[in-house]
Amino acid sequence: MSAEELQQWKTQIVEYQMRSRYSPAPAQTTLLDLPANHCDPERIDPLTLQLQSMAFYRMPADYPGEACLYFVVDSAAQLVLYVGETCRSNKRWKGTHDCKDYIASYQDLHYRYKLKTAVNIGFWWDTPQRREARQELELYLILKWRSPFNKENWHQWGQPFGKG
Repeated sequence: MSAEELQQWKTQIVEYQMRSRYSPAPAQTTLLDLPANHCDPERIDPLTLQLQSMAFYRMPADYPGEACLYFVVDSAAQLVLYVGETCRSNKRWKGTHDCKDYIASYQDLHYRYKLKTAVNIGFWWDTPQRREARQELELYLILKWRSPFNKENWHQWGQPFGKG
């Protein structure tokens, strides 16, 4: 991938994500005045979360972590790269995770072309405790943001940083 192709790839995704960010899904009307869902996916904005270094999982921790959704973001481009969920925030990234390889390839390409990148991770803690509900929310957000490192979106953006 050339520098121009990389910039074009990122621009297409950022433009899609900005439209998605500022044009929420149409709300269903109801006759009842129901309380707002605290897990409303339209209220979760990965680009406003407090970000941490991708090396967060190397920090010593004496607890297994909590259930959460997490977002890998290139804050230099305002680009959501990956959406994930876990019930053990301190353990999820300690082992093998394909996204680590995608991030390394993505960063290597940026370094090669001397392009600015700032890949970090943000956590959204107010997530459902039930795994099925958390995964349903994760999938909704993967499809909403069309995050390019999630396999569900490879048909749209390709897989330039993956295996194969």
